[in-house]
Amino acid sequence: MRSPRRCTRNGCPRQAVATLTYVYNESTAVVGPLAAFAEPHTYDLCEPHARSLTAPRGWEVVRHEGEFEPPPPTTDDLVALAEAVREAARPAPRPPQDEDQHRTPPTSRRGHLRVIPPTH
Repeated sequence: MRSPRRCTRNGCPRQAVATLTYVYNESTAVVGPLAAFAEPHTYDLCEPHARSLTAPRGWEVVRHEGEFEPPPPTTDDLVALAEAVREAARPAPRPPQDEDQHRTPPTSRRGHLRVIPPTH
């Protein structure tokens, strides 16, 4: 399942609601609603970072004058969620039962250690 787009600011875990685009030849930073698709030369921002963005000296900031709202889930997201729930609800396949009593005892691994159950 796709996860929602996150703010591209370093260390920010919040969901993106705005897109920042730099127009270099006009020395302008444009902060608008979240773009439909992530583009290579744009930055997704959460609301606090979109509202507090400042531009370098001599640059202008053009900011969307409305509410930044998270995008609604797409049908792809809903289908992926439904598939994940179905997959989790399926019982795990059981290994075939071997009637041979002379097999080696089961072991379990945890990292580089092995746990071997005692024999009776």
